[in-house]
Amino acid sequence: MKERYLSLDIFRGLTIALMILVNNSGFGDFTYAPLKHAKWHGFTPTDLVFPSFMFAVGVAMRFSFKPYNYQLTPELRGKIIKRTLLLFLISYLIFNFPYIDFQLSHLRILNVLQRIALAFCAVSFLTLKVDRKYLTYIGSGILLAYWAIMWFFGERGAEYDLMTNAARKFDLMVLGAGHLYHGEGIAFDPEGLLSTLPSIVTTLIGYLTGYYLQESKNERLTKVNKLIAYGFFLITIALIWNLAFPINKKLWTSSYVLLVGGIDLVVLAVLIWIIDMKGKTGWTKFFHIFGMNSIAAYGISELLAISLNKAK
Repeated sequence: MKERYLSLDIFRGLTIALMILVNNSGFGDFTYAPLKHAKWHGFTPTDLVFPSFMFAVGVAMRFSFKPYNYQLTPELRGKIIKRTLLLFLISYLIFNFPYIDFQLSHLRILNVLQRIALAFCAVSFLTLKVDRKYLTYIGSGILLAYWAIMWFFGERGAEYDLMTNAARKFDLMVLGAGHLYHGEGIAFDPEGLLSTLPSIVTTLIGYLTGYYLQESKNERLTKVNKLIAYGFFLITIALIWNLAFPINKKLWTSSYVLLVGGIDLVVLAVLIWIIDMKGKTGWTKFFHIFGMNSIAAYGISELLAISLNKAK
C-alpha cells in the first residue's frame, strides 16, 4: 500500500452506523421521516446508505488484494469463496432468529448481506482476471444491459412499475414467490437476483476508486479534486438518465447506481481532505471502531432489533 487513508475506514464506519440507524429508525410501524426510503421512484438520503457500504467494500478490496499481488492464487480464491459463503450463512442465522417460525418453503433467499456477498464475489473474480483498462467498459455494459432487460421484458407502458417490472418477473420465475420479500404487500424483493446485477457495478466503482487512490502518482489535493470532478460527472449522467430510466433504489436502476456512486466519490473526497490532509481526527474514533468491525456491528444490531421486536 503506497498510502494509508484513515478516511476509508471512517467512510465505512459512517456508513455502517447509518445502516444501523436506518434499520432501527422508529418504534413499531412509526419511522422518523428523514430515515425513510423513497416509496418507489425518487431518492432520499436514506437511499444512499446501503450502496455506500457496497462502494466501501469495493474500495477496501483493492487494498486487501495487494498481498497477493492482484493474482487469483488458489489461496485467495479459497478466501473469496469462503467469505461469500460465510456472509450467506451469517445472514440466514440473523434474519431467521430465533428460528421458532422457521419454514424452509418461506426462506427469503436473498437479503442485504447476500447482495454484498454476491457483489463482492463477482467483483473479486472480475478485477483479478480482467485487465484494469476494460473494467469501466464492463461496468457500463452491465448498466446498459440491465436497462435493456428492464425495458424489453417489463410490461409495455409499465416497465418500471412495482407489479410489472422485469426484475420481479425474473425473481418469481427463478426463486418463487415464497422466497421473496413481501414487505411491499406483494412478492417483490428489493435485493432480488436480477437487480443484484447493477449492484455489482456499485462495488466496481468502489474498486476503481481504490485503484485510483492507490496507483495514481498525483498529490492528494489533486486526487481530491479529481474525485469530486468524477463524482459530479456521474451525478450529471444519472440525472439525465433518470428521464428515461428513473432513479429507484428498490429496482437498483442504472441511473441510481451512477447517482450514489457520484455522491460517494464526493463524500469520500471531502473526508480525505478533512481527515488525511487537514488531520482533523478527534471525532473519528467511534466511526473507526465501526469501520474496522462493520459486519459484526451490523449483525449484532440486527439481532438486537429482531429480539426487541419479538419481545413486543
